[in-house]
Amino acid sequence: MYQEGHTYSLEAIALRANSIREHIVTMLEEAGSGHSAGPLGMADAYAALYFRILSHKPTHPTWEDRDRLVLSCGHTVPVRYAAMAEAGYFSRNELLTLRKLGTRLHGHPHNRALPGLETSSGPLGQGLSQACGMAIAATMDGKSHTTYCITSDGEHQEGQIWEAVLFAGAKKLGNLVNLIDRNYIQIDGPTEQVMPLEPLAEKYRAFGWHVVEIDGHNLQAIIDACNDAKAVVDRPSCIILHTIPGKGVSYMEYDFRWHGKPPTHEEADTALKQLRSMGERIMTEYD
Repeated sequence: MYQEGHTYSLEAIALRANSIREHIVTMLEEAGSGHSAGPLGMADAYAALYFRILSHKPTHPTWEDRDRLVLSCGHTVPVRYAAMAEAGYFSRNELLTLRKLGTRLHGHPHNRALPGLETSSGPLGQGLSQACGMAIAATMDGKSHTTYCITSDGEHQEGQIWEAVLFAGAKKLGNLVNLIDRNYIQIDGPTEQVMPLEPLAEKYRAFGWHVVEIDGHNLQAIIDACNDAKAVVDRPSCIILHTIPGKGVSYMEYDFRWHGKPPTHEEADTALKQLRSMGERIMTEYD
């Protein structure tokens, strides 16, 4: 469970990320539906957010001065549920109710069902506009918290995203940070074949954003990039996280076909064995 004021080591965060991946596999197998590749690829970022970067209180999810975290690409929400459970927002046992009748853990985040979710999402491309609203409201109210938004690269093929990028740059929202999951896949194939996005960083810079590109699995780089973004007060910040879809599960990595399907029992068993081996390697690496 996350303890406010405690500084978690990189090893501890890496082990949390690995646990989050194990939860994702177990949840999706139990549900029999859902998305695998994106959530597995973002486990490191979520572990860093919930155990080092965000100012939050799992026992008081509506704390007024908390940082806001908006998930725009709602189909990747299993990784957020897993991170929240690890942080202590609810029991890990509840993760097995994903997508089941009466659950609080909907296939897309529903903020009226589960405390700790800032928004409900479904249609892609809307989250950054919502985050802009939260950021500008905080400025108007004299609040010092940061609004973080997690977007996918695929949803950058939608015009609504670029209206929000233009708005945030024009309003110089220095309290807004957009983290892009740049895994180069979407449900129909590689992003650069479906609708090329490059030069993505230069596009954001053209709209007045501070932009950095990092390895989305390097915990120190994620933490440093978010800290640097908070120090940039005269414009919004964009952190492009280069991630591996399906990270940690060999047969899923880089394969767009795992964008929107869960593992079978046999596939989940293989995945969990690989992830447990990864956990052992993490402990060895930090010895």
